[in-house]
Amino acid sequence: MSTATFEKPAAVQTIAIGADHGGVDLKDTLVAALRQQGHTVLDLGTHGHDSVDFPDYAKLVASRVLDGEAQAGILCCTSGVGMCMAANRH
Repeated sequence: MSTATFEKPAAVQTIAIGADHGGVDLKDTLVAALRQQGHTVLDLGTHGHDSVDFPDYAKLVASRVLDGEAQAGILCCTSGVGMCMAANRH
């Protein structure tokens, strides 16, 4: 894991982030980096490596962005394709 430091961004945002079991390690790394930059991060899971249904997490993130609770959303999954398709349904 990288120990790089990050500069504070010009505009702090609230960012919703979610992952399936294949993307949880990347998600955890991104959550730490974004918080270090000063962003508010809504970590919507998953929080472990047990198999989960990726559309559930895509829906959680997409809903937070559409409701205006978050200005941006990040989805991490095993391939990137499934989460993208699931989020674009909302």
